[in-house]
Amino acid sequence: MAVFDVLGRDRQVVLELDLARGVLTARPDNPLEAIQLINSPTLQGLRDHLADAATDEHVRGLIVHAVPGLDLAHAEEVAELIETFGRHRPTMAWAESFGELSGGLVAYAVAAAAHRVWVQPTGMLSIEGLQLEITLLRGLFEKAGLTPQFGQRHEYKTAANTYSAETVTGPHREMMQRIGESITDGLVAAIARRRSVDETIVRSAMDASPVDPERALELGLIDRIGYRDEAYAAALEEWGAAPEALVFAHRHTTPAARLAKLRRSQPKVAVVTLRGAIVTGRGTRSLTGGQSAGADVVDEQLRHALRDDEVRAVVFAVDSPGGSAVASDFIRRSVLRLRQAGKPVVAHMGTMAASGGYYVSMASNEIVAQAATLTGSIGVLGGKVVTQGLYERLGLVRETLPFSEAAGTFSPATPFSDADWERLDRWLDRVYLDFTTFAARDRGMDYDDLEKLARGRVWTGEDARTRGLVDHIGGRRRAIERACALAGIDESKARVTHLGENGLAQLLRPARSSEHTGSGANLGGIESMVTTLLGRVGIVAPGVLSTPWAFRLK
Repeated sequence: MAVFDVLGRDRQVVLELDLARGVLTARPDNPLEAIQLINSPTLQGLRDHLADAATDEHVRGLIVHAVPGLDLAHAEEVAELIETFGRHRPTMAWAESFGELSGGLVAYAVAAAAHRVWVQPTGMLSIEGLQLEITLLRGLFEKAGLTPQFGQRHEYKTAANTYSAETVTGPHREMMQRIGESITDGLVAAIARRRSVDETIVRSAMDASPVDPERALELGLIDRIGYRDEAYAAALEEWGAAPEALVFAHRHTTPAARLAKLRRSQPKVAVVTLRGAIVTGRGTRSLTGGQSAGADVVDEQLRHALRDDEVRAVVFAVDSPGGSAVASDFIRRSVLRLRQAGKPVVAHMGTMAASGGYYVSMASNEIVAQAATLTGSIGVLGGKVVTQGLYERLGLVRETLPFSEAAGTFSPATPFSDADWERLDRWLDRVYLDFTTFAARDRGMDYDDLEKLARGRVWTGEDARTRGLVDHIGGRRRAIERACALAGIDESKARVTHLGENGLAQLLRPARSSEHTGSGANLGGIESMVTTLLGRVGIVAPGVLSTPWAFRLK
């Protein structure tokens, strides 16, 4: 079906992806994010629209404004979408500068996925690479009169070290060193392949950063030097399109996509999303935008997919640092029920799916992750921060009156007794044995082989794949492709539906029973806001299967 303008002429379209406007990786949690949604694409929207537009005869090409801001795992998927689109249509990326003395590597990695890369004459390639930091809070706690007491299983479960270690341990340093090496190796390889240059050239540019545009041009890392107007004019002229042809990539809908939405008889692939710390109950959404994943809500959506006869497969999108062990196991049971019913489940890991995030994913038929996804952390920690010293420094008097031997075990008022440590250790051993036993069973591995990869160690997606903890590297499209293949359905005829992403009217509609999906998470009050804030800086963790240290790559 041809696309015409008001005069009946064949309409040309040049897609534009302006990363300066941001890319929303989830539905907005608050009114401010909803306002931003007006002109910002969602990651899901880019997945759908770029895939459809790639084969639209009216689309002449794609222009990308590449700027810093995306988390690395999301940037990898956007780059993959640009590269896939580029197999059918020409693409061009431009930037004022890839960083200004810092922070340009991820933005440049996205731009490198385009056929041609432009940079402003006064810009630079500030692609100096990654630097990871380890921060220990023990000294700060002691100055405040706080005493951290934590147990961990095992030496790589370094979230406990964040609170209680006085120095950086060897396993902690080893794990972080490997994470940095794996991510750097992946970025260098991807850039070199997309730019058709040797990896040594990319590494030399990283070591010599910032690199001026003229030198970047000599090295083959960019194609042209010029301002935005020059880059746009050159692309539009080469593609035979006028400036009026420009349209945001997330706003262009092809006729084929519109027709596909009308076909209700297609088999469905349901997408169920788990985002945030995993907790029991329904979770919370605070007014500050914080979010936790309530196991009851996730289970409802998985059960909905189980009951719906039109749903042939499920993509389980997980972006979580973990949390409660029992909540994670509750969700894992729902995944297993889908598999037992003959509905394959493919987990798609986002920026992080570690500890409890890995627990809920591991029962899936297959797992897809990005190369830079942080995953694994098959381990457990538990403890408390004793506040008695802080009370004394503040001149406060506090007296505790326990009415059983175990009453004050997890009270911050008093340190662990020997009996308390025995109870905690027994509990941590049990949770760790459950986690590793289930992981070995779910992944079809010998227990001893799995346990060597566990011990609380965090892996990148690529390292997890080579060790059998993950099956594929790729984005959401790859997960949908694998779900369709496992279900034996034609991907082109499948209808992807997102469970739990309801409008306001649906959220306000009461559920009939717990067997029916109703409103999502609860809105939290003051306590929720404080907990969210502390969680974001790594001070509190939602459960024993947590990776609470703040860790973001941009």
